[in-house]
Amino acid sequence: MSFFEIWLKGVEERDADALIGLLHEDFEFVRHQSGASLNKAQMSELMRQMVSNNVVPKAQRCLYENEEVLVSHGIMNFPDGTTEAILRFDLLKGGKMIKSKTGATLISDEHLHCYHIGKHRKYESSM
Repeated sequence: MSFFEIWLKGVEERDADALIGLLHEDFEFVRHQSGASLNKAQMSELMRQMVSNNVVPKAQRCLYENEEVLVSHGIMNFPDGTTEAILRFDLLKGGKMIKSKTGATLISDEHLHCYHIGKHRKYESSM
């Protein structure tokens, strides 16, 4: 299985421990909102919160992967009702994620149709 397939399985099963197990000890996540960084312990706490809350990832897909990098895209629905398109760039080292950066675009209700998503409907990929 590719790293993305293993990651996706953890995401789909909402298994924070499996996801955290894929993070390198020197992991760093760079937040797209502020540019601030989170280390592995801080990211682990955030992941546990996300899987226990109603943060729902949809249509996760791998755009590119090799032994050193993973580029993926997906849609995230948040408990406050917002939806974002997320582009992720992950550096991999020794089969684990060592650095992750994201870019996000808020998807307004009027543009949900562009993503094949309804306000109260799950994202359905046409790909």
